[in-house]
Amino acid sequence: MTDGSGYEAYEDAGELLRALAAPIRLAIVSELAQGERCVHELVEKLGAAQPLVSQHLRVLRGAGVVRGSRRGREIAYALVDEHVAHIVADAVSHAGEAS
Repeated sequence: MTDGSGYEAYEDAGELLRALAAPIRLAIVSELAQGERCVHELVEKLGAAQPLVSQHLRVLRGAGVVRGSRRGREIAYALVDEHVAHIVADAVSHAGEAS
C-alpha cells in the first residue's frame, strides 16, 4: 500500500462490507440474486415490515449495491453487480460451515 490508489480500493471494499453488515440486507441481496423484486415481494418473502425493508433498500441503493427501476406503479429492485451476490453466498456458506 505504497500509493493512495491501492488503499482507495480497500476503503471502497470496507464501505461495501458495512452496507452488507445487517442480516436483513444479506437476505435482501440473496433474494435479489434470484432476480428483480418489488418491495412487497421482499416483504412477503422475508417476513419483515415494509418500512424496514424500504429502509434497508435505501442503504443498499446508497452503497451502489442495488438499483431500482419503475415497473408500473412499483419500483423493481435488482443487484447492480452479481459479484455482491457471490460475496453474500460465500459468507453465508462459510458461516454455516463454522457452526
